[in-house]
Amino acid sequence: MDLGCLRLSFVATLATFLFFHDFCACQKAALNYSFMHNATAAQPVSYYDYIIIGGGTAGCPLAATLSQNASVLLLERGGSPYGNPNITNLGSFGAALSDLSSTSPSQRFISEDGVINSRARVLGGGSCLNAGFYTRAAPYYVRETGWDERLVNESYQWVEKVVAFEPPMRQWQSAVRDGLVEVGVLPYNGFTYDHLYGTKIGGTIFDQNGQRHTAADLLEYANPSGLTLLLHATVHKVLFRIKGKARPQAHGVVFRDATGAKHRAYLKNGPKNEIIVSAGALGSPQLLMLSGVGPADHLKAHNITVVLDQPLVGQGMSDNPMNAIFVPSPVPVEVSLIQVVGITQFGSYIEAASGENFAGGSPSPRDYGMFSPKIGQLSKVPPKQRTPEAIAEAIENMKALDDPAFRGGFILEKVMGPVSTGHLELRTRNPNDNPSVTFNYFKEPEDLQRCVQGISTIEKIIESKSFSKFKYESMSVPTLVNMTASAPVNLLPRHSNSSTSLEQFCRDTVMTIWHYHGGCQVGKVVDHDYKVLGVDALRVIDGSTFYYSPGTNPQATVMMLGRYMGVRILSERLASNDSNHFWWRVR
Repeated sequence: MDLGCLRLSFVATLATFLFFHDFCACQKAALNYSFMHNATAAQPVSYYDYIIIGGGTAGCPLAATLSQNASVLLLERGGSPYGNPNITNLGSFGAALSDLSSTSPSQRFISEDGVINSRARVLGGGSCLNAGFYTRAAPYYVRETGWDERLVNESYQWVEKVVAFEPPMRQWQSAVRDGLVEVGVLPYNGFTYDHLYGTKIGGTIFDQNGQRHTAADLLEYANPSGLTLLLHATVHKVLFRIKGKARPQAHGVVFRDATGAKHRAYLKNGPKNEIIVSAGALGSPQLLMLSGVGPADHLKAHNITVVLDQPLVGQGMSDNPMNAIFVPSPVPVEVSLIQVVGITQFGSYIEAASGENFAGGSPSPRDYGMFSPKIGQLSKVPPKQRTPEAIAEAIENMKALDDPAFRGGFILEKVMGPVSTGHLELRTRNPNDNPSVTFNYFKEPEDLQRCVQGISTIEKIIESKSFSKFKYESMSVPTLVNMTASAPVNLLPRHSNSSTSLEQFCRDTVMTIWHYHGGCQVGKVVDHDYKVLGVDALRVIDGSTFYYSPGTNPQATVMMLGRYMGVRILSERLASNDSNHFWWRVR
């Protein structure tokens, strides 16, 4: 296999890996919840104790918990993950990202940094589209956040009964694990959900039969008589009472169904009733702004009536930068998602994924997943120039590659935190449109240095004895780095020294790990009870409240947070003097 073919192999494999890492398809059998309906069936006006906006990673466990002792409306802008072959069939893993329609479970956006990204638009959120890695936040993260440690642990356990499993360890992942230990990422901690320095095997939301379990599955805990779930329900704004109030009070929402018909849902009378926004790091600050809570000048520029001048809405946006090196393998490797992680002392996480044929298999051989020319994920060609003829030519060129060209895997590093932050702004008043978001990858030198140390560690793993079986002897590490540096993994320009300077390599080859957060941070936009500062009866509960991404993957903690806050909110509602008794009641 010559170097030119390997270069083509790298480009094709990288994009499909990107899909694999945090955008794999749900595999659970079709499920009919009695409380799940299309929003077209909704009444023009309805009333509930709680209205939750966003049926994602936080919204589902939150709704399931609150439904035990209150009436809950859960509004999800996407559809169900159950029964959609593009989601449920792992063999069609590229189809969901290829689908750029308005009903696709993923919605493409490109940050102002030039990094191509996607956000979930499906019940269960990103847990329906990701690589399934499950790991808890570090104990110090829990303490610094001010959460109750006992309730945190019980909430994680509640989640794990449904969605978390121990992954099978095969050759590629075992070689990466042993390579991490060999190069000094110690100690070896075995299989654990806990966040511990050293090398470990993490959990997965794929069970032993390869079936995905998502945040939507946590709705199995719901009280069917207490929950109404509406799909394809896009919330346009939160409604506030202002007259006669010392401060604005949220009391309802306006949403539209798939036909465009308008519906209104209001809170019932009651001092504890609330609207809760769980629309994610992009959706939550966007919706607050659309509802009149945000920077006054920015809102006025979009002709939005200002309810509360809150300049910190949309600030503090972050995404953990990821950089990877592709390693072509002289021997077949298993298809594996993220299973092993090296948690370093210097603030970089080392992970890996592999696939004997990243191009996919039946029912659509060589669709190339996220690498597909139909997606254009890594194309340098401007969208208007991606003609059907150009796409067809690219597909034919990829078909000419032999199967070994797609054999290999990635070792990646992602930066803890990160320290660098950006901001989010509205583009339009349409909630279906993506906002403008800037993450400012590597703006802070500390993040860049962590990337450099992470890439250096990956180089050592590739050269380790433990990993030698999966590396061509004729391909040096500088050759592999050069291959990676030459691949169009984002829309950023390349520099002549990006293959020789690790600092430039990190800047030029940065990719998303889909762990964006911020925009509604605690202490700035919400208080420690996640209540929006300056208004009443409104909370934000999701990853938009985070300053740093928890653990090595946030999904476990976001699901935990939904359960955790559901328990706390119901505890306040019931005003029980015996919190332990209450806790056992809602388990």
